[in-house]
Amino acid sequence: MQTNKHLLIFILMTGVFGILNTEMGFIGLLPYIAERYDVTIVHAGLLISLFALGVAIAGPIMPLLFSRFNRKHVMLFVLGLFTVCNTISVFAADFNLLLAARVLPAFFHPVYCSMAFTVAAALAGAKDAPKAVAKINIGVSAGMVVGVPISNFLAANISLSASMSFFAMTTFLVMLATVFFVPSMPAEKRLSYGKQLAVLKKPVVWASIFAVIFLNGSVFGVFNYWAAYLGSVSGLAPNLISLLLFGYGLCNIFGSMAAGNLLSSRSEITVKVFPFLLGALYLLMLTSGSNWPMVAVLTLFWGILAGINGNINQFWLSHAAPEAPDFANGLFLTSANLGTMAATEVSGIFIDHFGIEYVICGGLLFIVIAGILFWSQCTRHSMNPAELSVEQGA
Repeated sequence: MQTNKHLLIFILMTGVFGILNTEMGFIGLLPYIAERYDVTIVHAGLLISLFALGVAIAGPIMPLLFSRFNRKHVMLFVLGLFTVCNTISVFAADFNLLLAARVLPAFFHPVYCSMAFTVAAALAGAKDAPKAVAKINIGVSAGMVVGVPISNFLAANISLSASMSFFAMTTFLVMLATVFFVPSMPAEKRLSYGKQLAVLKKPVVWASIFAVIFLNGSVFGVFNYWAAYLGSVSGLAPNLISLLLFGYGLCNIFGSMAAGNLLSSRSEITVKVFPFLLGALYLLMLTSGSNWPMVAVLTLFWGILAGINGNINQFWLSHAAPEAPDFANGLFLTSANLGTMAATEVSGIFIDHFGIEYVICGGLLFIVIAGILFWSQCTRHSMNPAELSVEQGA
């Protein structure tokens, strides 16, 4: 490619940011949506849950279907669809129309994100692929961190329409950058759908899927209840909770940056040590719930580990199925979402039976299982990124 690969990776990172910003930003808008459309907050929550369900369903299917097309054209299509649907959301007068405009692009979320991971890895080469993928994960983290506070600020200080316009403008600008700066990227290695699906015959792929489910669940099964924990157990005021969660998100970005170097040079030891670090962190949290300064420090360190977690998940599944990178990245997105949903339910059971202070037990349970799965797999296949065959025809 003649275009600077660093510029291409930056555009891909920004595109992932725009899509994740659209996904997560609605969390900060639910009260305003409920008020505008005269629905309950639970009903408005369908905008979040159905989007996540769409991503989980489409994860292994849509990247597979689009893997044979020119990647630039596919990216433009997805970014254009997000821009159009976000624009419809600005003017939607009916909640059902808003819901439809919200859910439709969710099925194409995995297409862009999986291609972004694959293209970034191919541009960097096998040795530096984890560093390039880490930059894409920075876009994921930034979308999660920035989306909620910006959307909430715009809705509170200007209007709900202004907030939704921000989503549309972000994806539109990335689409323009893709038009002018991203070269044509035909899929030179046109793997048949059958050959890509054949990776599901490999035991290591299924083992990796379950490992990612439990590892991702170990983080988000606890994090999804963390605001309630900080208020009820640690006794923090709402403003301090928001500030601490924002700090968690920033640390998540730093964790993604660190993960690129760790997985490039010390991948196996990183994967082996990670469950012990997260497990030790959770044990400290269990004994420090009412000590809010300690909890605050642990939350920030947890943010760093969460950033590393996302990179480990993507790295592991792409390593298990290097011959079908787009499909593997789709499996990663689905596994991560399934882990989040499953662990949220399990942690909820601990809350219902023992109280909010024991939500951490759900994370502990999942990280123990994840650790067993990752350690057992490390003994069966190499974790050397130099041996990871990434697609070169991006």
